[in-house]
Amino acid sequence: MPPTTYPFLSDEWITEARRIREEHAGGGINVPAVVRMNQVITDAPFGDGPIQAHLDTSTGQLVMEIGHVDEPDVTVTLDYGTARAIFVDGTPEVAMAAFMQGKVKVAGDLAKLIATLQQVSPGAFDASEVQRRIKEITA
Repeated sequence: MPPTTYPFLSDEWITEARRIREEHAGGGINVPAVVRMNQVITDAPFGDGPIQAHLDTSTGQLVMEIGHVDEPDVTVTLDYGTARAIFVDGTPEVAMAAFMQGKVKVAGDLAKLIATLQQVSPGAFDASEVQRRIKEITA
């Protein structure tokens, strides 16, 4: 039976993504670069405004959560579709194309963000059981 799916970053999706991450502790995407990135995700098909989220690799694993971290290295503003393509589908080339088209706004340490993206190859997303399960639950 296929898993139940939820819209990316919905409350239900966040709950299920946390459960998957906890179930596979240490089995996520390993990222040697350390970056604490706040995200402002616009144009979500639900809610009353932008979604505030963050990505943190300070544990050596790529962790995405709702809410902002204090003292981020960088803050990225991007639309919902671009965020989903990058963080669920694992297509970092979408990030570069969106940046070049002005769809992604960056405030802070751009060099640190680029260094992190270079260390996360597209194959790393596919190899991760956590990432595979996240894709399965995303509508």
